[in-house]
Amino acid sequence: MSDKKAKLTALIIVLNGERTIDSCLQSLAFCDNIVVIDSFSTDKTKEICQKHNTVFVENKFRGYMEQIRFGIDWISQNAPSEWIFFLDCDEICSTELKEKILAAIHGNSSVSAYQVSRLTWYYDRFLYHGGMYPDRLFRLFKPEGIEISQKNGHPIYVPTKDHAVLDADLLHYSYESFIHQMTKINVYAQRGADAMRREGRKGGLSKALIHSFWRFVSMYLVKRGFLDGKAGFINAAHIAFYTFLKYIRADEGNWGKPYIRSLTELDNHKTKRKQP
Repeated sequence: MSDKKAKLTALIIVLNGERTIDSCLQSLAFCDNIVVIDSFSTDKTKEICQKHNTVFVENKFRGYMEQIRFGIDWISQNAPSEWIFFLDCDEICSTELKEKILAAIHGNSSVSAYQVSRLTWYYDRFLYHGGMYPDRLFRLFKPEGIEISQKNGHPIYVPTKDHAVLDADLLHYSYESFIHQMTKINVYAQRGADAMRREGRKGGLSKALIHSFWRFVSMYLVKRGFLDGKAGFINAAHIAFYTFLKYIRADEGNWGKPYIRSLTELDNHKTKRKQP
């Protein structure tokens, strides 16, 4: 890596990303540097990254927002770059987006942060409806041009200076199967429920039913997810289920507590339950 300040550095956050990381890295060949922040993957992620001559940094995962901040700080301290292009390992930079990025960073604009459109592949097609597109996110920015916080367990990018939109797509291949999606939903729902409890927000069955029902109606009917066919319906159903899990888990109930008491207390508890 050169001592000279780079023009553009790609930053990737990854954990066990062997499914898509190779295609992701190939799409970033136009960047001056590629820095990968890995949460100690156990698959072939590291091996694949080394073939692409990336800077591979391992850091314990303490939260998505924290991992992104770590990556930005690491670049600023170890390999300064005028611009950072941030991606997840399951995202691929399209040729059109590459051209728009190069034009933006070599221009004379005062803009310090750009949003890009994320286009998600789901089941058998890209999703253009149901609120899934354009899904604009701040992904190209100068280190001083963005602040990162979080809401409901998800990172929030806030520009600190002039910002604009690049009219091109970042291709998102988030799931490889339904079981893969359910595994991620489980993680995201727990993360969201934990965030709700920290923020003092209430969950429970009634809120879980109301919010999940409205989420499905909003995605599939109001935002016309039905235009994406079967994929649109399945996606809306899964997102509604995620919403149900998040709100129901915010109120954990009393799982197992009667069974960790003494035998006498357990017998009394059972007797009371049998009384009319």
